[in-house]
Amino acid sequence: MCGFSGYFGTVRDGRALLERMTAAIAHRGPDEQGFFTTKAAGLGHARLSIVGLGDGQQPMSDATGDLTIAFNGEIFNYVELREQLRAKGRHFRTASDTEVILHLYDEMGEDCVSALNGDFAFALWDGRRRRMLLTRDRMGVRPLFYTRQGERLFFASEVKALLQAPDVAAEIDPVALDQIFTLWAPIAPRTPFRNIYELEPASLMIVQEGSVSTRPYWSLEYPDRDAPPRHRDERAAAEELRALLTEATRMRMRADVPVGAYLSGGLDSSITSALAAGMAPGGLRTFSVTFDSAEHDESPFQIEMARALGTHHSAVACGEGDIAAVFPDVIGFTERPILRTAPAPLYKLSRLVREAGLKVVLTGEGADEVFAGYDIFKEARVRRFCGRQSGSRIRPHLFRKLYPYLPGLRQQSAEYLFSFFGASGATLDDPLFSHRPRFDGTAATKLFYSGDLRATLSGYDAAEELAARLPEAFARWHPLHQAQYLEARFLLPGYILSSQGDRMAMAHGIEGRFPFLDHHLVEFAAGLPPEMKLKGLVEKHILREATKDLLPAAIGRRTKQPYRAPDSQSFVGPGTRDYVQSALGDAAVSAGGLFNPKAVAKLHEKCSRQPASGFRDNAAFVGILSTQLWLTTFTGTGICNAKAAWHHQGKRTT
Repeated sequence: MCGFSGYFGTVRDGRALLERMTAAIAHRGPDEQGFFTTKAAGLGHARLSIVGLGDGQQPMSDATGDLTIAFNGEIFNYVELREQLRAKGRHFRTASDTEVILHLYDEMGEDCVSALNGDFAFALWDGRRRRMLLTRDRMGVRPLFYTRQGERLFFASEVKALLQAPDVAAEIDPVALDQIFTLWAPIAPRTPFRNIYELEPASLMIVQEGSVSTRPYWSLEYPDRDAPPRHRDERAAAEELRALLTEATRMRMRADVPVGAYLSGGLDSSITSALAAGMAPGGLRTFSVTFDSAEHDESPFQIEMARALGTHHSAVACGEGDIAAVFPDVIGFTERPILRTAPAPLYKLSRLVREAGLKVVLTGEGADEVFAGYDIFKEARVRRFCGRQSGSRIRPHLFRKLYPYLPGLRQQSAEYLFSFFGASGATLDDPLFSHRPRFDGTAATKLFYSGDLRATLSGYDAAEELAARLPEAFARWHPLHQAQYLEARFLLPGYILSSQGDRMAMAHGIEGRFPFLDHHLVEFAAGLPPEMKLKGLVEKHILREATKDLLPAAIGRRTKQPYRAPDSQSFVGPGTRDYVQSALGDAAVSAGGLFNPKAVAKLHEKCSRQPASGFRDNAAFVGILSTQLWLTTFTGTGICNAKAAWHHQGKRTT
C-alpha cells in the first residue's frame, strides 16, 4: 500500500516535479520514496512496506529496464501467479507482488489486469512501446486521479499531488458540487476540481503519442429477473459462500507485517474478525470507535465480540468535540465536500491503529452492498409493497419496523409514513426508485445555494445524469439487484471506499483490506436469488446462515445499525471551534459565492438552538461547512477561484 505520482510527456526538471508531487502524498507511504524519469515519462513513489520489506522498492523495473511500474495496493493472489509464471520459465529477483505485475504484463500485455485479485492502482511505463498504462481495481478500492495539460498527462493517488504540477489550479466544479449535494459523491470521472478527473473503477487508460484511450476491463452484472436461478439450494449456496469468504480472508491476511481488524460490533466486521482470528499468528488485534451518545455507540457489542474471539482489543472514544477538532484535517484528506461527519471518527481510528504499531487492518465494508444489508433495500421493498395498494392504511405501518434506532417514527401516523417515505407519488418503473427518497431528501439542501450557483446549474439534474449512465441490462434486473448496483457502482467507490475508507486510513499510513469485495465473492453474490439476500425484511440472510457458528447469537441476530456519527451537534454549543463561525460567517460565505449567506446564518442559528435537527438540516450544515473548508484548503479564499470556474465553464458541462 502506497502512493504514487507521475507524468507522460515532456516536462521541465521532471525529477524535481516528481519530488514535489510525491512529497504531497508522503502520508500514504512514510517508509521510503523512489523516482524514475525518462525524456518522455516519470514516476514517483511513496512506500508503505507490507510485502517484500527488503526488496520491494519502487518504482520497480524489470530485468531489461524496458518496463517500470509504480504501484499502490496489494495483489492478494501474487503467490499463485508467481508460481504459474515460474512454471513458464520466469525468474524473480524479489519477493514482492509488484514484480509479479511486471512479469504478467510482459506475458499478457494490458490484459494482465484480468488475472489480478487485489485492491490496486498502478502506472506502468512500457519503454518499448513508449506508452503509459494506468489502471484501477474492479470495485474502486484504490484511487487514481489525472489531468491533462495539452499533450501532457499528470496522474497521482491523490489530487493534492496534481496541484504541484505546472498550470494545474484548484477550482470548484459546480456540477460536481451539485452531484455531491444530490448523490453524496461526484459521478466519476468528475471530481470537485475542474479539469481534474478520477479513473473509474475496473478501467484501463492507455496514453501513447499524445492520444488517450480508456476502456473497462470488468463490469458488475446481475442475472435477468426472469432467468433460471443459478443457485436453488440454499444450504449449498451458504457452504459455497463460506468457502469463498474464508479464502478471501486468508488471502488478505498475507503480509510481512501483522494484520489487525476493525470491529464495529455489527455483523460484517464481526465475521471478518472471527475468520481472521483463527489465521493470525500470536492472536488478532482489533480496533473500535466508541461514542458518547447512546444513539451512535455500539461498544457493548464490540466488547462482547472481542471477548468471544479473545482478541487484543483497543478503542478510541469520539465525542462531539473530537469530531470538530479533526474535521478541517478530514476535509484536507477527503479532498471533497461531504454531507456527513462519519469519516472523522474513522480518521481517529486509523491514527489509533498506527500508534499501536500496525499498518494493515481488515474491515467489513462491502457486505451491505454485496448481500443487501442497507435499510434502503428494505425500504424500497416496503415502498413497492405500499405503492401496489396505495389506499391501504395497514401496509405503511411496516415502515416502523425498518428503523428501530429512530424511535420518533413509532409515533407517526400511517398517512405520514406513507408520504414521508415517498410511497405516494412513486413510479414503480423509475430506474432510481429505490434511491429517490435519499436523493430527494439530500437535494433539499440545495435551498441554501446562492443565486449565482442556481443560475449556473439551471436545468441540470444530477439524478437524471446518473440514470443516463446505467447499463442497458439494468432494466432487466430484479428491483433488488438494481438497488444493489446503484450502491455498489456509485456510492461505494464514490464515498464509502474513498472518503470513509482509503483517505481516512491512508492519512495515517494504514492499509484497509476488504474480504467482502473479493471479486470472486462479488460475482457469486450477484448471481444469488434476491430472496436469499433479503428474506422478507431480514437483510443478509444467506450471509447469516453461512456464518452463524462464528458469532455470539446476539450479534448474529442483530438488525443492521448503520454506522453514523453526530453531525451538526458536533459543531455547536459550548465547545464550538472558532473556524466554524469563521467558515459560516457572512464574509466567508459571500466570498465563496456558493451559498446564500442569510440562509446559512439561519441554518447555523437553528442547529445551535436544536442540535438534533432532521436529516436535511444536518446534511446541509455539514455539506456547507465542509465545502467552505474545501475552498479554504484548496483555493485559498475561494472567491475568485469559484466564480472564475463558472465563467470558464459557461453553462453546465457534463
